[in-house]
Order: sequence, then structure tokens, then C-alpha cells
Amino acid sequence: MTADKNVINRHTLDHEPLCSTCKTCDPTHLVSKSELVMFCSEVLQNNGVCLQNATTTAEVLVSSDLRGIASHGVARLGRYLEGIRTGTIVPNAKAELLDLSESMTSLDANNGLGQVVSVQAMNTCIRKAEQHGIGIATVKNSNHFGIAGYYVLMALEKNMIGVCMTNSAPLVTPTHGAEAVLGTNPIAFGAPAGRYRPFLLDTATSVVPRGKLEVYHRSNRTMPVGWAVDENGLDCQDPGKVLDNLIHRLGGGILPLGGRGEEFSGYKGYGFALLVDILCGVLSGSGFALNVDNLHSETTQNKSALVGHFFMALDIKRFMSLEGFRDRMDTLIKQIAGSRKSHGQEKIFIPGEKEYLAAEQALLCGIPLADKVYKTLESFAQEYGIAAPRCLPPKGKPKA
Repeated sequence: MTADKNVINRHTLDHEPLCSTCKTCDPTHLVSKSELVMFCSEVLQNNGVCLQNATTTAEVLVSSDLRGIASHGVARLGRYLEGIRTGTIVPNAKAELLDLSESMTSLDANNGLGQVVSVQAMNTCIRKAEQHGIGIATVKNSNHFGIAGYYVLMALEKNMIGVCMTNSAPLVTPTHGAEAVLGTNPIAFGAPAGRYRPFLLDTATSVVPRGKLEVYHRSNRTMPVGWAVDENGLDCQDPGKVLDNLIHRLGGGILPLGGRGEEFSGYKGYGFALLVDILCGVLSGSGFALNVDNLHSETTQNKSALVGHFFMALDIKRFMSLEGFRDRMDTLIKQIAGSRKSHGQEKIFIPGEKEYLAAEQALLCGIPLADKVYKTLESFAQEYGIAAPRCLPPKGKPKA
């Protein structure tokens, strides 16, 4: 069974800019954060989303572009509009919250926007952590929620350790497997520091995200060996074939972090992906493995994505003084960043550091948007009779 390339791009795959590494050095379009948030909110409101939910969703989407993670930013706005129009996303759904204990909460998103219920869930975790030292929340029956790191940042702003996970559509094969049964299932973890920027790890548990395959497919490039396998579980360098197999669930998929087999410890990425599915799917009562985001299957009547999330906030002050923790984090970061560099390398980055730098630059010069993404926003502006976000003049190459 073969799918037309245009059909794949139009109906199923998420758009990712071709130049995903641009950080405001002569980009095609630079826009301010405030205008981009306002625009995305207006587009969502024109599709029946209330002001509060639209603004929350827009803030999360734009934060991704701000931090240089274009694959999860405003390029995905169309995905949410399609979900609203087809009924798989309920724009103003009210989440049901069930307090399980002084420190634990369960939420049912009722097919609402993932960003809205996730902000509510992490705020609940923070409030419980302030009162009882720790707050944990699971979410079921949700949708895609943007970047996991956004919700960890919420905990960091309160000087807490934050954890966030989500499961997703089956794209990843287990070790020794030939069928995608797990999502790219990201894990995000953050801890505050003192004189250094906070530690913020936000990573998929697969070798690459699906967006990388889409980029290679659109540009007719051959993938490196070790990214994905075909329906027989063998290395495949044809992104179109892998994407087609994923869409129609014919077998094969993206490899877990570490790669195929056990030589490079691919079983570790597989284990982490399964860990996420247990907390986000099994424990929450939501979908897991093959049941997540199974909206395009020819054999299912399911109209719910059944995405599940997991959140945690931890009050550091229950263990030691915040100042003491920050000092210890600074010592750790200094030891890592100050260790010997490999030949030709000038800097060792701490997880999250590049994204903080990108955000600082984007706030100063504007958020870079690829031409295809900006043209999509212009088409939304024309469709709804609103003004597209204005482009700022380039300010030159950023300092290293």
C-alpha cells in the first residue's frame, strides 16, 4: 500500500521548517513574541476557542519557537485547527480534577487542548508541593501539548524541581522489534541553579523525532543508517517508505534512543519510552502503545487521541535550603562545563543552555520563522480577516 507524498504532508504529518537551526542570523522572517502570541490566539478564537484557552495554547506554541524548537512551535497551529474542525479536539472542554491525596491529582482532559489541561495540571502540582513538599498529577484523554519543557519551566519559576512526560502516537520500534508500538515519548526534567542558568533536559526517547524524517522526505534526501527500520526490522534509509509504513501501520518505524539492537544500548531508549507510557498511559487510565492518537486508522472508530501526561513538582526546601541547593548545582555545572574539551571543541553545553541562549536572542531580535511557516500564518490571516504578525528588520549575526 503506497500513499501519495502530497496526501502524507496534507493530512498526517506535522510541518517542520527546513532550516531548523537558524537562530536569527539573516532569517527569512523575524517576529516579536507578543505579536506572534496575539496572532495565534486570534486564529484559535476564530475557531471557537475561548480567549483564555486560546492565549494559553498560543503561549506554549510560541515558547517553542522562542527557544529554537521550531518543530513544536507555531508550525503546528494547523494541526490543532484540523483537530477542532474534525471533532477530535474539544476547544473549550472542562477538565475533571480528582484529588487522590494531599499530594496526588488525576485529571481527565475530556479531549480538550493539551496545553490548557497541562498548565492546569502543573499549577496543581506546584500548589500541592508548596503545601506538602511534592505534587504529582496524571492526565488522561488529552491531546498534543507542545514542548514538555514548558511545564518544567513553570516549576523552575517557583524554585522547584519539575518533571514532565507525555506519550504519543506509535512511531518507535522496541529493541529487536519490526513494528512501531511506542511513541517518541519525551521526558523533561529541570532544576534551578544559582549563577548559572537552570538545568533543563527535554528530550525524546527515540533517536530522532518524526519531524526529521519529514524534512528528509520533502528534500528527497537519504537518511543515515541507524535512524529507522523497515517492516522487516532492517535498516532503512528511505524516509518516504518509513513514513508511509507509519501512517498505514505496515510495520517498521523510528529506532529508540541508542539505535537498533543492543550494541549501542538501544534497549535503554526503549526502556525509557516504555517507562513514559506506563506513567502517562497505564497509570493515568489513558491510551498507551498502539491506542494513542489512532485517529487515521481505517479500522478504528476512535475519535479521541487518548494522549496521557505525567507531571511532578518537588519542593527543594524540604531537603535543604534553596541557597544551598543552588550552590551545589553551581558546583556541579562548573565541574561539567569546565572539564577538558575534545579536540576542536570550545564549549561543553549544559542541557537547556542552548535553548536559553536562543530565547534570549529571540527576545532581543525577534523569533525566526521559516518562509513556509510564515506563509501559512499569512494564509490564516487572510482566511480570518486579521493582520499577520509584522516582520522585524534583521539585526545582524548574533554574537557567539
